[in-house]
Amino acid sequence: MTVIAYFMCSVVFSALYYVQAYKSGLTAKKWALAGLAFGPMVYPLFKSRQRIKLIRSRGFNNSFMSA
Repeated sequence: MTVIAYFMCSVVFSALYYVQAYKSGLTAKKWALAGLAFGPMVYPLFKSRQRIKLIRSRGFNNSFMSA
């Protein structure tokens, strides 16, 4: 039962990472595969990679405020 729950969780996170990576301009297939393999444990790495990409595209001295 635990293996089935882990597999279902990994499939859901794989789809989530694919969509979010596609929206933020990251390599979507790579993040979908990481989500399938590791599930929710990849989330901190994914968010930091999104932030690094945003900082590189906007520059270090520019501020970004989201409402």
